[in-house]
Amino acid sequence: MSYLVNLSVEGRKAVVVGAGAVALRKAQGLLVAGARVTVVAPEACEGLLSLAAEGRLELHLKPYDAEELEGAVLVLAATDDEAVNARVSADCSRLGLPVNVADRPALCTFTLPAVVRRGDLTLAVTTEGRCPAFARALREELEGRYGSIYGEALDLMGRLRDAMLSEGWDSARIQKTLAGLYADGIVAVIRSRDAEALAAFLHDRLGPDFPLPA
Repeated sequence: MSYLVNLSVEGRKAVVVGAGAVALRKAQGLLVAGARVTVVAPEACEGLLSLAAEGRLELHLKPYDAEELEGAVLVLAATDDEAVNARVSADCSRLGLPVNVADRPALCTFTLPAVVRRGDLTLAVTTEGRCPAFARALREELEGRYGSIYGEALDLMGRLRDAMLSEGWDSARIQKTLAGLYADGIVAVIRSRDAEALAAFLHDRLGPDFPLPA
C-alpha cells in the first residue's frame, strides 16, 4: 500500500526518458505542474517536437545516459525498450531519485494516479499499479460528474476560509462551517449564476455582518 503525497515540482527539473505518446502525456502533466521538463530519446513524436519548438521543454534527441539525471527531482521512464527502462530505474535507485516506469510497477518507487483537474482542485484515482485501465475508467466517470463549477467552488471556499481566518475563527469552526456550506448546496447556488442568491445563501449561514469576498 502506497502513501499518497502531492509533490511540488514547480520550477524544478523533471526528466522524461522516452518520446512517444505515453511520454508526451507524462511531460504534459509535468508542465501543468510547472516543472522544468527535460525529455531524452533518440527520436520524438510530433507533440513533443512541438512543445520543444515552443520552448516549453528541453528535448535531447540522443540515447539515454545517467548524466541526464543531474539536478532532477524526479524521473519518468516511458520507452518500449525494457533494457533502457531497467537502466533508468537502477540509476535512479543509485542516485536516490524517485522514479516511475510506465506499466512496470516493479521498477517504480512511485506510481501516478489518474487525475481530474478543476482549477486548483485535483481528484485522483490509484490502483497501486495493478490496473491503470480501471483507474482511467474511473477518472472519466469523475470528469463527467465534477465539472469546472467545482473549481469555481473551491476558489470561493478558499477565499471564504481566508476571510474566516481574518475574522479570528478557530480551525474547528472553519472546518465545520465550510463542510456545512458544501452539504447545503453551495455548488448549485454558484452554478445558478445568481449573485444575489449566493450572497443571501452565505449571509444566512455566516451571519449578516460577515465580510463576503469580492
